[in-house]
Amino acid sequence: MSREEQIAQTFVELADTFVDDFDVIDFLHQLTVRCKGILTITDAAVLLAWPGRRLYSPAPCDPSPALNRLLDVALEQGPALQAYRTATAAPHGNLARAPDHWQDFITHARDAGYGTAHALPLRLRQDTLGSLLLLGTTAEPLPPADLVLAQAFADAAAIGLLHSRALRHAETVNEQLHTALHSRIVIEQAKGILAAQRRTTLNHAFDTMRRHARHHRILLTTVAHSIIDTGRLPDPSSSPRGDTPPTRDPSTSME
Repeated sequence: MSREEQIAQTFVELADTFVDDFDVIDFLHQLTVRCKGILTITDAAVLLAWPGRRLYSPAPCDPSPALNRLLDVALEQGPALQAYRTATAAPHGNLARAPDHWQDFITHARDAGYGTAHALPLRLRQDTLGSLLLLGTTAEPLPPADLVLAQAFADAAAIGLLHSRALRHAETVNEQLHTALHSRIVIEQAKGILAAQRRTTLNHAFDTMRRHARHHRILLTTVAHSIIDTGRLPDPSSSPRGDTPPTRDPSTSME
């Protein structure tokens, strides 16, 4: 598939939020996968705002422990927080030229092997839902054309999320976003269990979980909970089609 075809497919995927079994976690993960495949970056992550004006980190694309630690710092300082607060792209690429008050972020980024960091807001007019963080291992910032494309992906994702919320009761998608904020821990636990059982890598275990969720049209967190509770992928016959999380259970509140 050519780069142009990948770009077109990405916009189609980001617009596909009008389905009954819309899964916010899988949607955000797919955004990071497409960014890694199309842009000249090493890793990508989405940081969401929930509740109020704080940022949370739902589910980066196949995170390493070093990336997870960096994302924890990114919630408090760095380009992702700046892009969210200003609703504009963070202007810094090469970490050698980043502001001094990002020192913790810079240190953790370098420890994780990254040399560049860009962030774009997930925004639609006055609504900013979070930010898209792009990380690279080289010292060269992203080309301007790639930054424009990344912002278009972020804008399309924000439109998709807001349209999905408009088509449902607001609390349904908000609860999914809320649940997504804690989903990373559950998914990481399930990945570890499945990888150990099948003697495979964490990335391969995650791909297995994701394919199972998509094939049977159930939420990724449902698959993860089944693995943790029973040690098995869920039996589709026991899960309702288009499985969705509860909307009033505060114990599932949140990436």
